[in-house]
Amino acid sequence: MGKSSKDKRDAYYRLAKEQGWRARSAFKLLQIDEQFDLFHDVTRVVDLCAAPGSWSQVLSRVLIKGESFGRRAWEEKQVRERKIIYGEGKDGNAGEVEDGKEEGDQDTGGELRPREGVKIVAVDLQPMAHLEGITTLKGDITHPGTILRILQALDPDTYKPDEGQGESGSNPVDLVLSDGAPDVTGLHDLDIYIQSQLLYSALNLALKILKPGGKFVAKVFRGKDVDLIYAQLRCFFKNVHCAKPRSSRASSLEAFVVCQGFEMPKGFVLDPARPVGLGAQVPVPPKKSKAENEKEGFVDGQRRTVRNDGITVVELDSDNEDDTRWIAPFVACGDLSAWDADATYHLPKDRVSLDPVQPPTAPPYKRALELRRQRGGLYGKTGKGSKEREGVV
Repeated sequence: MGKSSKDKRDAYYRLAKEQGWRARSAFKLLQIDEQFDLFHDVTRVVDLCAAPGSWSQVLSRVLIKGESFGRRAWEEKQVRERKIIYGEGKDGNAGEVEDGKEEGDQDTGGELRPREGVKIVAVDLQPMAHLEGITTLKGDITHPGTILRILQALDPDTYKPDEGQGESGSNPVDLVLSDGAPDVTGLHDLDIYIQSQLLYSALNLALKILKPGGKFVAKVFRGKDVDLIYAQLRCFFKNVHCAKPRSSRASSLEAFVVCQGFEMPKGFVLDPARPVGLGAQVPVPPKKSKAENEKEGFVDGQRRTVRNDGITVVELDSDNEDDTRWIAPFVACGDLSAWDADATYHLPKDRVSLDPVQPPTAPPYKRALELRRQRGGLYGKTGKGSKEREGVV
């Protein structure tokens, strides 16, 4: 994404460079964290399809450095100001927030509080520039050997491959992220299919390294059969949501599945020859009785819960025993009054175009540019190559 791109008018693209993020996708993860408190009690994370590293950069600054962003940073600032102005102690509101503050959040006095024992592994086929505290691996998430390399990177001193680690699905990884997407072709059905296969690859890897109660976040393209993916994810996770961050363009099919409460189904055995999405038979949870549904809050097949911001979330429970589809609750993340990712905003005349925070390490168009230069430009009429062919040089 160069300076001459029309995306320079995108507010989040410019904000990412102004705030030092490698890509605008960093705001997507921050807004998902605001909504779901994604980093609560998280110290071991695997970031799949990580390049250029914006999500790994968020993990490094939040978990390792202990920084706060977005709504959490604003609330902590309000607490500090109230404490200075009104002199509130532990008996006041500021004290209550201070006592209940999570490890890794910014201290009420502005001091950074990094978490202890943080392990973060980033995996991608493309090389990625180094980030503080991040272990980077160049590998293919669809290859079975990548799982062993991830486990070895998480525990280089204690990992013993002979003991079969990574096959039981109970290894201590708190969170698995996947922001990977294929090079879109414009054929929506094909793009949605390829993206779903990428999601299944990330899911099969996560099933082998997530600990019970772990979390899984992955990009998904919302197509006509996406509810089947939601239903399969619900077999492994207690809570499944479809999240659309404010920084994600509304004109895009892109969304994110946020899965919490990992639990391996009883009787299900991971088979590398038949992974989930490619032949594996996932046991369907038994149909609950009407009394059990009412106990969980379902009335007439619906359960309504009100969030802290006043939004009512409706969950549907199908009465059809043969129905394998399920619609995940849709949640819009981030401040809805913030910048619109689809809109273009007026740029001041005295603006300065900033360079990218991290230039591409191995751009896919690099070879194409080299061949174009050798051939003398786009149409072969300029440059050294054209002059040599004409006998000028």
